[in-house]
Amino acid sequence: MSTHNDRTLESDLPAGLSKPALRALTGAGYLRLEQFTSLSEREVLQLHGMGPNGIKTLRSALEAKGLSFADR
Repeated sequence: MSTHNDRTLESDLPAGLSKPALRALTGAGYLRLEQFTSLSEREVLQLHGMGPNGIKTLRSALEAKGLSFADR
């Protein structure tokens, strides 16, 4: 039986994301920060539920790991 806790174990998305942003990302299959290195901020913003605050949170989490969104 799969639970939400099972999903969080495989995810390293930042805890500060809003529930709509988190649902948008996980629903689109994005569970790891490394996945965002191949996406632009604009592409992530197109997901329903993502907004400027979510992008800011993701950007900070990426920078903390020495990563960044793709430049497109």
